[in-house]
Amino acid sequence: MADVSHSSPSAFPTATASAPRARIEPLPSETLLRLHERMVEARCLEERLIRMQRGGDGYFWIGGPGEEAFNVSLGMLTKRGEGIDHDYLHLHYRSSATMLALGADPVDALRQMKSVAADPYSGGRNFCGHYSIRKWNVAPITSPIEVQYAIAIGTATAQKRGGGDAITIVQGGDAGTAEGDFASCLVWASRPGFELPMLIIVTHNGWGISTNAGEQHGEKHIADRGRGFGMRAATIDGNDVESAYRGLEEAMGYVRRERKPFLLEVYVSRLYGHSSSSGSNFVESETDCISELERKLEARGLRSAEACATLRAGFDERLLEAAKMVKHEPMPEPETAFDHVFTERDLVGERARRVPHDNRVWRAPACVHPTAKSVKSGETH
Repeated sequence: MADVSHSSPSAFPTATASAPRARIEPLPSETLLRLHERMVEARCLEERLIRMQRGGDGYFWIGGPGEEAFNVSLGMLTKRGEGIDHDYLHLHYRSSATMLALGADPVDALRQMKSVAADPYSGGRNFCGHYSIRKWNVAPITSPIEVQYAIAIGTATAQKRGGGDAITIVQGGDAGTAEGDFASCLVWASRPGFELPMLIIVTHNGWGISTNAGEQHGEKHIADRGRGFGMRAATIDGNDVESAYRGLEEAMGYVRRERKPFLLEVYVSRLYGHSSSSGSNFVESETDCISELERKLEARGLRSAEACATLRAGFDERLLEAAKMVKHEPMPEPETAFDHVFTERDLVGERARRVPHDNRVWRAPACVHPTAKSVKSGETH
């Protein structure tokens, strides 16, 4: 794993920032091939979502093309399950490749883009990339940037008290490290005597929407901030799948053993721009982690260029057929608009209790503190 004393932000190119490549132990052939398959599937999924948005089958697209090498590795190395004995994932809206590596059905991502009722993540109530799977400890992904860094403190605290080797993993982008939630995460994760078993990830693509990172960061690397809190930190090249996988192995192993935080900065590409709001066009100047891996696979005699093309074509065809199917699935019914609202359910006690609504007011749910007043009376809870 690379040290964190590298080039200054002024050296960042206007596209992807570059991390130095340390000597990495090669991955087994079987692992490389598995990574490649999920990476290609994830890329095909993102490109299908972009086409859906452009064709009017979605309102907005934002995703992670270019981050597949790291995000698939993360999903494959996660200890999946429910409860504090399994890893918690606090991700962001560029994490579809991680979800596929965990075992998610790519068709469900198409359902969320189309906002159909069968969307298992939000019931057609959120736009793409906002995943949530309770049985795998995938916390709800939110649109406000970097709030996950503060939320992750809670699950990490529960795991610190509960023991075991499960960890909390939280991931966000470089621009969001300017938010106070990121600073709070560093403070709470590193308190002497109560350090938290938390892997704090910053995927760094060199941009904050349209602002170059070199104009915003006074530190040499975002990972340098970990030193001020006494935590171990590193910078790795997320465009190289072996560097990404091995870097994650080391960082996650440390957090599992030592029950202390680790700040991991990962340089990645932003292959289709920030989102559909910036055009979602392919950026030729960015490094493509899949092309890099496919050259490696061909050089090692593991998968030919023809086999790679066939693999991609197969995923493209299946996702096209799935998109046609999803297009005709029913939308949510209007009367379900208030379903899944947190204040209407006692989720902690697992006592789901619907409260009648009318079209004019909220009613105080049973799980609200008994001294709370109803909005109908003109007062807030």
